[in-house]
Amino acid sequence: MRIWAFAALMVATAALATRPAAAAYNLPWCATYYDSNVVSCAFTSFEQCMATIRGVGGLCTRNFLYAPQAPYPQPHHGKARRVSGYS
Repeated sequence: MRIWAFAALMVATAALATRPAAAAYNLPWCATYYDSNVVSCAFTSFEQCMATIRGVGGLCTRNFLYAPQAPYPQPHHGKARRVSGYS
């Protein structure tokens, strides 16, 4: 009985353990916070980044990993067929 209780406790502890935050955003501007050295690339403009770090201290830089994508996919046009003379 004790083994089952210990195993249940270990499973519950593993399920509730803190996990590192996943990088959810990859936007053009990053904020590096001075107090914790955390980098957050979740800002669409320099002004938005500066407004976020204004009270806590930090640095805003461009995200060199950001690759802008076209807002809409370009339609694929097949190769035009040339019609030869009449038979």
